[in-house]
Amino acid sequence: MSETLNQNPEQIARDKIDQMLKEAGWLVQSKDTVNLSAGIGVALRETNTESGSADYILFVNAKAVGVIEAKAEDLGYKLLQVEEQSARYAKDAIKIGKFTLESEKPFVYESTGTITRFTDYRDPKPRGRNVFWFHKPETFAEWIKQGKSLRERFLATPALDTTGLRPAQIKAVNNLEYSFKKNRPKALIQMATGAGKTFTAATFVYRLLKHVDAKRILFLVDTKNLGEQAEQEFMTFQPNDDNRKFTELYNVQRLTSSYIASDSQVCISTIQRLYSILKGEELDESAELDNPEENSWIKQQLTKKQAIPVEYTPKVPIEQFDFIVIDECHRSIYNLWKQVLDYFDAFLIGLTATPDKRTFGFFNENVVSEYTYEESVTDGVNVPYDVYTIETEISKKGGLIKAGWFIDRRDKLTRKKRWTQEDEDTEYKRNDLDRKVVNPSQIRNIIKGYKRALKTEIYPNRVDKDGEYEVPKTLVFAKTDSHADDIIKIIREEFDEGNDFCKKVTYKIEEDPKSVLNRFRNSYYPRIAVTVDMIATGTDVKPLEVLLFMRDVKSVNYFEQMKGRGTRTINSDSLRLVSRTAKSKTHFVIVDAVGAIKSKKTDSRPLERKPTVALKDLLGAVAMGIADEDLFLSLANRLIRLEKQITDKEKEKLLEYSDGKNLKQITKELLTAYDSDEIDNKAQAEIDKIPIEDRTPDLIEKTKQATQAALIQQATSTFNGGLNDYLENVRREHDQIIDSLNIDTVTKSEWDTTSVDKANEIVKDFSAYLEANKDEIKALSIFYNQPYNRREITFKMIKEVFDKLTLEKPLLAPDYVWNAYATLEHVKSEPPKDELTALVSLIRKACGIDSDLKAFDNTIEVNFNKWIFDQHTGNRNRFTPEQIDWLKMIKDHVVSSYHIDLDDLDYTPFDSQGGRGKMFKLFGNEMNEIISELNEVLAA
Repeated sequence: MSETLNQNPEQIARDKIDQMLKEAGWLVQSKDTVNLSAGIGVALRETNTESGSADYILFVNAKAVGVIEAKAEDLGYKLLQVEEQSARYAKDAIKIGKFTLESEKPFVYESTGTITRFTDYRDPKPRGRNVFWFHKPETFAEWIKQGKSLRERFLATPALDTTGLRPAQIKAVNNLEYSFKKNRPKALIQMATGAGKTFTAATFVYRLLKHVDAKRILFLVDTKNLGEQAEQEFMTFQPNDDNRKFTELYNVQRLTSSYIASDSQVCISTIQRLYSILKGEELDESAELDNPEENSWIKQQLTKKQAIPVEYTPKVPIEQFDFIVIDECHRSIYNLWKQVLDYFDAFLIGLTATPDKRTFGFFNENVVSEYTYEESVTDGVNVPYDVYTIETEISKKGGLIKAGWFIDRRDKLTRKKRWTQEDEDTEYKRNDLDRKVVNPSQIRNIIKGYKRALKTEIYPNRVDKDGEYEVPKTLVFAKTDSHADDIIKIIREEFDEGNDFCKKVTYKIEEDPKSVLNRFRNSYYPRIAVTVDMIATGTDVKPLEVLLFMRDVKSVNYFEQMKGRGTRTINSDSLRLVSRTAKSKTHFVIVDAVGAIKSKKTDSRPLERKPTVALKDLLGAVAMGIADEDLFLSLANRLIRLEKQITDKEKEKLLEYSDGKNLKQITKELLTAYDSDEIDNKAQAEIDKIPIEDRTPDLIEKTKQATQAALIQQATSTFNGGLNDYLENVRREHDQIIDSLNIDTVTKSEWDTTSVDKANEIVKDFSAYLEANKDEIKALSIFYNQPYNRREITFKMIKEVFDKLTLEKPLLAPDYVWNAYATLEHVKSEPPKDELTALVSLIRKACGIDSDLKAFDNTIEVNFNKWIFDQHTGNRNRFTPEQIDWLKMIKDHVVSSYHIDLDDLDYTPFDSQGGRGKMFKLFGNEMNEIISELNEVLAA
């Protein structure tokens, strides 16, 4: 200790640097005891060069490759000024004894032992950067063997093969690679949910591995669910220039422990797991279920003090990854977690749909690509949404339970009910619903209102061939696990369906949640899924057509992510595999039963300190591997209180999750981990085993540190996913009031004003588009300017309009425009059988041929029947039954092709009935006249 006090600041810095070098695998030698063959890497202190004495020269395999210029810690602000000096030493010849060694030394550091900067002078435009630690000598050996530096290899990247990529994805990859070539350390890709962020990532990751020879790339997420989804994306990704899958070409490892395989080229990990790896600890998978940025304890503590820093871990050096891709990077990369990213010497690439100000700041405002939800909808990459509002009396105002009423109270854990008489009035507000009070009538009326609105306004024409209504795939967002259970029971009752119809998708269900989710995505059942947590973000369910919000959300980013579940496009054939009555997915509908659309949203959760922290967040912080005295004391105090509240039966049940430890034992372990007397006593027992002559102050201190680490490990190892769930549930108020006496009523059930306004805009845009193109497109010209020629409209002409509309205005898809009309006015007719027929119907409405919107196939049917009736009036038997059958064939042909020519009689279905010869035999010289007349009459 006294030696340290007597050292000058620069000597202290050099001691730190010596230690850093040793931990990174370098042998530190002085010029008096030089042995360059002692190991792969040697750091030689105070070595003479042509222009002065370098603080350290780095040798790899006895060849000089690098320089370190050391400065005192308080001179950190001068490190940039030292670059010229260290660069000079890098070029100088070295003098060791009588020998002069000429060599280029490209790897150059300036360091105070606290701040370290590094420049690789092999780079095209060498630029210094801060690094957490020194690189390992093996890394330099590998880099030298490769020849060109990583940043130089960027310059030879071949042009991107754009096959199968959307314009926004092409832009993102090209701009990102341009950013790499400019040596920008961070880059942000903003891409709308559903626009293919992960596919874009797989594309540029493949190119980095193949063309830039990246060693290893980290794909960083903040929940296990996102990690699994990323893994699936890499497993299915197939590059354009190879007929093998990505995982056949490169090793992809999703981390489930602290082991990083040496041959893995893509690692997928949660940021929580990486943090625990850098701290040398194991992590229970339960800590990966929730987004860590949502943990209020961590946020609260970080307003008071700095996070516990990560330390250098030789098993995971700073150069472990060349690139880090951060999925959903608008969350979980700040505060405590930022140090995980600061640790690695890697390029950082952020992916997000919903960045906030912090995100832009973190990525140095280097946004290489922006692709918003609105742009993705305009391009037809995603579908837009409409909002339908359901409001009930109790949802809005709450209710009152009066003293003397007999009601049920339900135990939250066991769900057991007991019949009680209330002693006093209990008034509950809307925010108490489904937490403190459950009103089944409130849930039931929302579900009944949803069922009615589905059939009459939202998707009214989803009736199958047996006359049964088919509920579109619906995702319900519930407040809690208990709330989800209540919703599911009532949905099954109100829709008169069984268990398979409606399922819960949450981490806590007994049934495998992935299996349920896959069935929801790919099978007919379930039609409705209810979730609390699992598929709010990052889960792709393309056939979803309705999101039913029965919980509010305050975070604007989280809300956008939840809405993103419905935006995915899906082709009609795939949609009909799971929803037989669906024709196409042109939009989705948000059914808002809680005012979620209009409630106040914040950019992110506030950081100000709050008086209490949820037990769930304390348990989550421990599970994430955070060892902090305040955390342990807070949790211990909460468990002491809990021990006094829970029943003997609940205490007994707890032992099943805690390896037989009761709450008193668990609490004692938490307190002992930071009890200095206990630590000293236990450490002394270990110190007594050490020979007296070896008991240096440093060794005694390290023994105490190891003792405390063991006590911390013992305390935290108890908190597994099962125990944490049990503690979180058992500590809540045991009872929920079941208010079955206040009967609810629906007070509002209508399209939201924003949806009505949007529908007006769509109809207006559609009419404007037709007007703008009526002189260019032949079919439109006929509809608008030559009504007498409507008989000449052919399938090919309508297809030309459809193709141009789809290319230029995907938002004006016929089905979506039809729905817009249906929102604004009562449309009596069901939608046509296909989009082309719907387009004809809409054109006729827009240009004034039809006053009401009606399906053109129905119009043809009506016109045909009227014509037949008129033909028979006054001449009761003009056509024979055989002639009528032939005329019906012509009518059916016009329904699908809009026009009939004489030549059509030579093809299906006419050829099998005798073709034009048969028609002439039936109608004689009237044949041509009848064909011409039917073309005119049916298109009227």
